[in-house]
Amino acid sequence: MIVYEYPLNERIRTWLRLEDLFGKAGFFVRAGDSRSHHAGLLALFELADVMARPELRSELIQELERQKLSLEPLRGNPAVDPDRLEPLLERLASALATLHGLSGKLGQHIRENDWLAGIKSRTGIPGGACGFDLPGYYYWLNQPAAVRVADLERWLAPLQPIRSGVELILELLRESGNQGHYSAVNGTFQLMLGGRVVQMLRVGLDERWPCVPEVSANKYAVNLRFVTVEKNQKPKTYEQDVTFELVFCSLIGCCVQPI
Repeated sequence: MIVYEYPLNERIRTWLRLEDLFGKAGFFVRAGDSRSHHAGLLALFELADVMARPELRSELIQELERQKLSLEPLRGNPAVDPDRLEPLLERLASALATLHGLSGKLGQHIRENDWLAGIKSRTGIPGGACGFDLPGYYYWLNQPAAVRVADLERWLAPLQPIRSGVELILELLRESGNQGHYSAVNGTFQLMLGGRVVQMLRVGLDERWPCVPEVSANKYAVNLRFVTVEKNQKPKTYEQDVTFELVFCSLIGCCVQPI
């Protein structure tokens, strides 16, 4: 089963991008070879660019606080498992504490590092990060892996509170919805929302289907069109009935779901 996620507002879209970039950075740092560490540094540059939005931290704090306030009244509720509620509240409190403890602009330590800035400016040019373009960077890439890992982890460390907060919010978001099974007749599907608030759609599709979903949505309806995966020509509608799973996710009113 392949799950395709479609954020329906800019805030969720940004958090999903951060999750993806943190995952890539962590993967390439752990890989250990110099080419992987180059890719990890590129992910670090992208993280700094995404975090340049001044409202990102305040939006994340606002959502974490809202979830915490929604969950706290459930303490003592016999219908709620305290073994699941209390750890979640502790994680929310910990994430909020570390975010409140951050000072300065997010990613500023990367943007203000002249050595990193020089590398970033060259990586925007095709083939611009060769050894003759950046001899100092080439020297760094030829240092022992432990040295490069230590540097990368040091540059990533100030961003980890954002990662923890984003992962927690997206975990709550993904667990907020109820799964439904549907069929797209001749590759197309429409469903009226009936006033339901949706912030993200998760479309589950069996790997055997040679198509992918395209989604358009507004506050009234969700439209899906399944298109073929064409490597050499423009994709077209997959004109067969397609069975799939659909989950409507929303942080609004989701607090009981993860418990």
